[in-house]
Amino acid sequence: MNRRELFAAMTALGLAGMTLRPGEARADEATDARDLWLYGLPLIEMATTRARHLEAGAKINRFTHTRVLADHSFRSVTTPNNDTLYSFGWLDLTKGPVTLSVPAVDRYWSVALMDMYTNNNAVLGTRTVGAGGGTFIIVGPGQPGSGPGVVRSATPHAWLLLRLLTDGGPDLPVTHAIQDRFTLSGPAADPTPAYAERTASAAEYFASLRRLLESDPPPATDRRILSRFETLRPDSAEAQAGAAQAATIARLAKARQTFVGGWSYTRANLGDYDQDYLYRAVVALLGLGALPVAEAMYMRAEGGTEGLFTGDATWRLTVPANLPLDAFWSLSMYEVMPDGQQFFTDNPLNRYTIGDRTRGPKRNADGSLDVWISRTDPGGARSANWLPAPKTGPFSLTMRLYLPRAEVLDGRWRLPAIEKA
Repeated sequence: MNRRELFAAMTALGLAGMTLRPGEARADEATDARDLWLYGLPLIEMATTRARHLEAGAKINRFTHTRVLADHSFRSVTTPNNDTLYSFGWLDLTKGPVTLSVPAVDRYWSVALMDMYTNNNAVLGTRTVGAGGGTFIIVGPGQPGSGPGVVRSATPHAWLLLRLLTDGGPDLPVTHAIQDRFTLSGPAADPTPAYAERTASAAEYFASLRRLLESDPPPATDRRILSRFETLRPDSAEAQAGAAQAATIARLAKARQTFVGGWSYTRANLGDYDQDYLYRAVVALLGLGALPVAEAMYMRAEGGTEGLFTGDATWRLTVPANLPLDAFWSLSMYEVMPDGQQFFTDNPLNRYTIGDRTRGPKRNADGSLDVWISRTDPGGARSANWLPAPKTGPFSLTMRLYLPRAEVLDGRWRLPAIEKA
């Protein structure tokens, strides 16, 4: 894509001429490319995930229900949980609203509506709707609609992600029956275009980003950064260097997390990022589809190199008897890929998490739970409480608290650190 095409695209978006005159050179094109690459990563990741789901048989404006809990073979979304069944629907609202029907539900559930910039425009669920269910009309930008049953998406295309709690095993058929009563209906959609993935060349990446910005226009608050697109030459050496730097920043930014007492705590703006483009990019890479903090607190354990666990030691986490939450908790083990994405690891127990509903672990006399973390079976009484780590390579641990209480959200409560045994 040449400069004239880029300027025409920015003109169509109403972004041209606000900061720079057409043809004016910037002092640091690599910096522009870096910042714009990071800005666009959520759009690219959403488009990539949508394409993979559609290739696997999903339909636009319809739910696709997963029927088994995520395990080590699940690689479509980074950092999955092993507590809920997922159902998802990719929405195209350009031809009209979509109707979401929710049944009465006697367990934790949430349906997150995410725009293409990965902001949670709404979360319907146990916390916000309750157990009674209902019918909801999802409308796009500029479409008419108001009232308690109307939910508005900030972009014409969106992702609807249902999480439904299950105990697995004999509870799965019961959970499936509830899933089937969550339905989506809406207009037929045009074929979805193909877009470049994050591993594409800078020119291909920015060409796709331009088209995604046209398909799902950005908010007015992003006009300043996007004006830098005007003079960017996507196929230049400077742009290529900036894109490569951005990819490294996104992959390594996890090492810049702040740890308190051995854990990093979710930022208050998770899932509603405003102009925090770097944080938004990191979450898109490492935790696409994350819920806002009122719904779930994600805490990552502090390891060694780049915040990851390495080596062959045995670690222990003592989980208190009563955690300040109104739903459930789980501790998940992930192997870390070279690109920074994280997935469950194959292990002899087929155990990917330990939580308050896990069958088998033995609690202490005071109700607390010692979780033993190692690459090999720790043996003896510890085996029942073993959370297996990958046989080789770095790994990470994430604690999830669903429906955390105020003392978690404001920092008055802290989880004990993981210690070497």
